[in-house]
Amino acid sequence: MPKLKTKSGAKKRFKPTGTGKLKRKHAFKSHILTKKTTQRKRRLTHATLVDKADAPHIKRQLALR
Repeated sequence: MPKLKTKSGAKKRFKPTGTGKLKRKHAFKSHILTKKTTQRKRRLTHATLVDKADAPHIKRQLALR
């Protein structure tokens, strides 16, 4: 089986943790920030984990096995 290329879009958006889970950033924090509350923007700042159902697809895109 040949080596798999990493999807460059996934490479920029996800990072594996030490335990093998995937870290991601929250969406909706890049523009049109004036109408969003400070509390909402603050919550969107912190990274979170990818959902368990989506993780296998992203791991395949990152060529993690």
